[in-house]
Amino acid sequence: MAKSPMTVIRGGRVVDIKGHSAPLADILVKDDTIAEIGTKVAAPDSATVIDAKGKLLHPGLINGHTHSHGNLAKGMVDGVTLELLLTAGPYMSGARTLEDKYLSSLIGAAEMVMKGCTAAYDLAAEFPMPTAEGLAAIGQAYADVGMRAMLAPMVADTSFFQAIPGLMDQLPPPLQKAVEAYRFSPHKASVAQMKKALHGWKLDRAGVHLAVAPTIPHHCSREFLLACLKLAKDYDTGLHSHVSESKVQVVAGYRLYGTSLTAYMDSLGLVGPKFTVAHGVWLDGDDMKLLGDKGASVSHNPGSNMVLGNGMADMRGMLDAKVNVGIGTDGASCSDNQNMYENMRLASMVSKVQGPDNRLWITTEEVLHAATAGSARALRLGDRIGKLEAGYKADIVFLDLGNINWIPLNDPTNQIVHTEDGSGVHSVMIGGRMVMENRKLLLIDIAKVAKQAEQARERLAKGRKPAKALYDKLEKIVNTFCPGLAKQPLHIDRFGGAHFHYGKGDGHGHAH
Repeated sequence: MAKSPMTVIRGGRVVDIKGHSAPLADILVKDDTIAEIGTKVAAPDSATVIDAKGKLLHPGLINGHTHSHGNLAKGMVDGVTLELLLTAGPYMSGARTLEDKYLSSLIGAAEMVMKGCTAAYDLAAEFPMPTAEGLAAIGQAYADVGMRAMLAPMVADTSFFQAIPGLMDQLPPPLQKAVEAYRFSPHKASVAQMKKALHGWKLDRAGVHLAVAPTIPHHCSREFLLACLKLAKDYDTGLHSHVSESKVQVVAGYRLYGTSLTAYMDSLGLVGPKFTVAHGVWLDGDDMKLLGDKGASVSHNPGSNMVLGNGMADMRGMLDAKVNVGIGTDGASCSDNQNMYENMRLASMVSKVQGPDNRLWITTEEVLHAATAGSARALRLGDRIGKLEAGYKADIVFLDLGNINWIPLNDPTNQIVHTEDGSGVHSVMIGGRMVMENRKLLLIDIAKVAKQAEQARERLAKGRKPAKALYDKLEKIVNTFCPGLAKQPLHIDRFGGAHFHYGKGDGHGHAH
């Protein structure tokens, strides 16, 4: 007998984010879409019945910014700045086989689903350029776990050492020669591979789509940025870039272009409704207004921003400027986990330590909206996912109200953001299909994944010794030059003494 296209979820408590409540309700699902939510919803006798008694149901969380290649590198470093992390990239994430790329993506997707996340914007890196085969393998991992993804190859045609003004000159000639190995492929080769992947992409039906991610503006030539823009227009994809993540990036932007990185990207035509800024820690008021006026998004990644010492992004300033804000984890190579609950809690806390005026603090409603509907819009899926409403895809997280996190249940909106840590996730439905039930992933074998990951770790550890030795030589130079660059004063006419003004304090915790 064919499986009924109807499923009814009975007896659960469906969160009302704005109402800070969770009334008892049934959810009727037809195929992959919510058809109706209400009390005692009628369903055909043939419908599959899911008993949600004792469960709190919320929209699947949506990770607005991550890196699948980071999952095999989780926990490898501590005490590194963003610039040191970029220097360490070749030894942390280099020499990956096609199987490694698939496995790293699989690990991340599994962790996200197990922690209540049903979709992600993944900026996956391959060196020296993206490949259609690599992207297909990474995307297949999401499909195999049953998770949605917007997969954006992270591309550049300028190495980190070339991109930071003056850094290459600080390297002695032997090291200058050594880092030549870190050159990316010419941008035309990368564009050709992205075009090949976009043209032949077969995973849309599995909920895995492609976008384009020029990694950091000054790591891409002007010609490459324009080529990425053309790809996005030709294939109607999103654009995603790390913008003003660190102060070093801001200083580099002014030295290279005489403007902020946001203004530079806008001058080339990249800023618009399809554009997502990753991090945006050092965006100023003009940047935020520009992004808001153009309908762009920012993925706020508070955990990573703190781990790398980049500062605290001004989410209130972004929202006031009408910027669409999502929440992300960043990659596990620097954030060390893929826990969206943790990053929601941090997004709330970060806003509260930036000043004593609680009228400026981000509310739990705003955080939970950002981690669902806000991130959904950044993925350009805002009309399909991010809400538990009729007409939206049935991406539903079932939290166990018997878990200690929910004893007692006082305010579901506050507690999802401030109390839940992922340990209360009981089951997860994506597109009307259960992909995790009673804390067990249904589509992959985690024990097998663990065994494969250990084999990959041992092999990669042996292969990375030369790259690690080079990093050790570069570390002191980068860690002296880049913090020195960050101490340089910014453009006084644009920023002045009020730059990053947050109430009566400095929203970023940095001296003016």
